[in-house]
Amino acid sequence: MDEFDVKEYATPELEEPVLVEGLPGVGHVGKLVAEHLLEEFEEAELVRRVYSEHFPPQVAVEDDGTTTMASAEFHAVRTDGADLLLLSGDHQATDAPGHYRLTDRFLDVADAFGVERAFALGGVPTGELIEEYAVVGAATDDEQVAELKTAGVEFREDEPAGGIVGVSGLLLGLGERRDLPTACLMGETSGYLVDPKSARAVLEVLQEVVDFDIGYASLEDRAEEMEEVIKKIQEMEQGTQAPADEDLRYIG
Repeated sequence: MDEFDVKEYATPELEEPVLVEGLPGVGHVGKLVAEHLLEEFEEAELVRRVYSEHFPPQVAVEDDGTTTMASAEFHAVRTDGADLLLLSGDHQATDAPGHYRLTDRFLDVADAFGVERAFALGGVPTGELIEEYAVVGAATDDEQVAELKTAGVEFREDEPAGGIVGVSGLLLGLGERRDLPTACLMGETSGYLVDPKSARAVLEVLQEVVDFDIGYASLEDRAEEMEEVIKKIQEMEQGTQAPADEDLRYIG
């Protein structure tokens, strides 16, 4: 296989599309948002699949026993307010050069669809369980910073500590070099658990800024499941309950 293999499925006409990246990361925040968008907008259309030797050397086994090679996918999502080009997948690159080269290839796909703005989604770890979920931001220009502040996004000095890594960070860096206005929305999360509440906080900001309508029922259901997991963990920490394998099924 070549370093990259981009399979084309469709090339619909999109009106001023917005790139939304939701790959795995801290708390799986961005990935949860991407999955929820695909679930809610059932007419989302698969337009590109990107394979690369920089992804982990593995396949996923589907419920019917068939296998799917590691890849990233782009879906065209038409909403009542804006067209989206949604980047999702189960993996990021396994090496530093791969992060750069994959992100460049992702931006090539965005260019081909005429993307005029991009949002990278992720989580910022707090190291502890939290009740109130703030959204922390970073952007490539002052105009976006001002807009996102109006939407309730917080911009904090020296946070996230160590900067933004992976595709989310490189979309900002490489996007700026291409004159693509790009912002990163990061929901606060413990960093220990899959975090639907943090994903909802990020999605609410994205919904307001990009302007589309969406429901939250399935995210609420997942949040309730996580509340049960957190409760069991707290009980375990207090020594009131022995751990069971099924108690930890949502951790990761």
